[in-house]
Amino acid sequence: MQLTMLGVGSSAGTPAVGCTCATCSSDNPRNKRTRCSSMVTLDDGRVILIDTTPDLRQQALREQMRRVDAVLYTHTHADHLHGIDDLRAFCQINRCQIPIYSYAEAIRHIQEKFGYTIREPIPQFWDLPVLAAHVVDAPFEAAGQTVTPIPVMHGKIRIHAYRIGNLVYMTDVSEIPETSYPLLQNVDLLLIDCLREKPHPTHVSVEESLGLIALIGARRNVLIHMTHELEYHALQARMPANVQVGYDGMKLDF
Repeated sequence: MQLTMLGVGSSAGTPAVGCTCATCSSDNPRNKRTRCSSMVTLDDGRVILIDTTPDLRQQALREQMRRVDAVLYTHTHADHLHGIDDLRAFCQINRCQIPIYSYAEAIRHIQEKFGYTIREPIPQFWDLPVLAAHVVDAPFEAAGQTVTPIPVMHGKIRIHAYRIGNLVYMTDVSEIPETSYPLLQNVDLLLIDCLREKPHPTHVSVEESLGLIALIGARRNVLIHMTHELEYHALQARMPANVQVGYDGMKLDF
């Protein structure tokens, strides 16, 4: 399987509007960050998408995406959800309904705010997204793969990280409950939130992210969901050998 980082930016993206800092002014493409999302491409070509950011159309064009077979939602904040309408392109191309998965409150939010996307039976015309919503709180199957939701805290709300095989995708995390650590054993590849240098009430900082990396013990670790305060080369130079700074378009086999 292969993971492609569609975006590794925070809710504002990088460059941030109106900012002239060194990162925002950089010509380095690894400092150009769209909102945070990734996709897993399976050996048979099927695609599992993690979150639908407001930049999904741009990300899909860049990566020449032509299909989405399932969507895992970590939570429903705007930077992780509000590209949901762009799923209609994949429904149109493949004439298929796309299943979406998340915890009960997240699915309820999607049904309330984007109810037009949840459609049964399959329509005659494909002018809107055609999605099927599924509540998950235990291992389930998506696109033929076993996916394990992992509860983590995002400030005061409980959201989902996800495990596919020995990959764990963990964005927007401020704390990992003790009961979730057994689900993090024997991880090979960990993608983990790393917002900025200073502590934040709903995200781990650089130091806190490195602390969680040490606790989880994955062989490979990649930092995601970064603000413009973190410049790619300066941050990578400080990282231990088993930690990489993620960038848009980065591809990892696992």
